[in-house]
Amino acid sequence: MSEIREIKRCDWAHFQSSDPLYIEYHDKEWGVPVHDDRKLFEFLILEGAQAGLSWLTVLRKRENYRRSFDGFDPKRVAKYDSRKVRDLLSNPGIIRNRLKIESAIKNARAFVKIQEEFGSFDSFIWRFVGGKTKKNAWKSIKEIPSRTPESDAMSKELIKRGFTFVGSTICYAHMQATGMVNDHLVYCFRYDELP
Repeated sequence: MSEIREIKRCDWAHFQSSDPLYIEYHDKEWGVPVHDDRKLFEFLILEGAQAGLSWLTVLRKRENYRRSFDGFDPKRVAKYDSRKVRDLLSNPGIIRNRLKIESAIKNARAFVKIQEEFGSFDSFIWRFVGGKTKKNAWKSIKEIPSRTPESDAMSKELIKRGFTFVGSTICYAHMQATGMVNDHLVYCFRYDELP
């Protein structure tokens, strides 16, 4: 008779929510290295929208964000005007915060400039971890920092280039989500599956 083995996940995936959307995000997406500019832009906008809210709130609105922000095409978002801002503010499918919406547009413009300068946002952003995933070895959720020298440097550079809602904590969350760091706990089944 085969033994059924329980899947071990990071504490936060269990304790913060048993929502299947949250578990799926942990199991299939969080910490997977992202090198696609549109996906990097999506995470940057969603991390900024999440400020002060739970990530689950953002995940539940993610599909609406994709529709409302033209599939997170930075060139299209960069062209949004005051009429589009009004439309977004009346959209119950997203987080209707004027500062966060205006930040997404401002960040799209800065994002496009970085693409023009570096060839891609990917080549710019991954420099902060030397171009490859930094694999940590945390045994407890209490060990995981909310910011690091790398996220501090990223935040400072993004702010200098005109981005908003990119403090060091948001930048570190972005690094975790896009696999720039592997912060799965060492006992999590995803830890060894990812770089």
